[in-house]
Amino acid sequence: MHSDLDVFPFCLGGSVFGWTADKPTSFRILDAYVEAGGNFIDTADSYSQWAPSNTGGESESILGEWLTSRRIRDRLVIATKVGRKSDLTGLSPTVVRQAVEASLRRLRTDCIDLYYTHADDPHTPLEETLSVLDELITAGKVRHIGASNISAPRLAESLAISKRSGLAAYVAVQPPFNLMERETFESDLAPVCEREGVSCVPYFALAQGFLTGKYRQGTPAPESVRSAAAQAYGSTDRGQAVLRALDEIAAEHGTTPAVVALAWLRAQPHVIAPVASSRTPEQLAELIPGATLELTETDVHRLDTASRHTADENACTSDRGRNL
Repeated sequence: MHSDLDVFPFCLGGSVFGWTADKPTSFRILDAYVEAGGNFIDTADSYSQWAPSNTGGESESILGEWLTSRRIRDRLVIATKVGRKSDLTGLSPTVVRQAVEASLRRLRTDCIDLYYTHADDPHTPLEETLSVLDELITAGKVRHIGASNISAPRLAESLAISKRSGLAAYVAVQPPFNLMERETFESDLAPVCEREGVSCVPYFALAQGFLTGKYRQGTPAPESVRSAAAQAYGSTDRGQAVLRALDEIAAEHGTTPAVVALAWLRAQPHVIAPVASSRTPEQLAELIPGATLELTETDVHRLDTASRHTADENACTSDRGRNL
């Protein structure tokens, strides 16, 4: 079920655009990402409605202005999402049709490369959602579809419906997945991805900043909207074991814990491109090497051992291309 989307193996998250990164800063981040070879940008119609005075769509609007000013739309893979905007929630056909038109206007494009359902909608029959998404592909408004925050049973059922009804099928999933949060993806979604050929584009790739190594016991935490979550990871023995392993491997490769954490994700089966955001171009520069660092099997095994708290897990790597 792989698509024709050829993507850079590090996806730039757009949740900060219009929130912790204003428009000029967002433009600089986007410029730096493209200059580094990046082409895969992720946003959502609900970003960043949680910020004061925002209503949602701010991230898409900034990205759309940047796309228009830089005139490189055809070089990029743009992903956005539907279903969690405060005034357009759920995945009913009416909501999806309204939401996609609004996203296209804000993004200033005529087609979205990858359109995710932002969260499952148990109140709308899956066939209705898949039918309207198929309609968007037929109309040329969307190239491919994906599912974020979906369970394995619902993903499997959705794929079965698509196959049975001849509808467009999800080519990618976007779950939270990182060295500190593994169980849901590995035991739940990964078997379905394996069986059906679905790609994984994980978010929270750096565990809300914890895997950068900047949140450590006994040291002042950097100011961040996500610092509480990052500090919670660091308060556990498992978190400290992961940081020690990241530090050691980073030192051996002459890089940073964040780069190693991203490289570990890329070494996992089904993962095509981890998603991470940056509030400044300088932060982005620290993450970009995570797209190219290749860990050894021993490195991956050491990180697996630390994050699982067991010494008998086997590391699993995968030689695969970058197509979703």
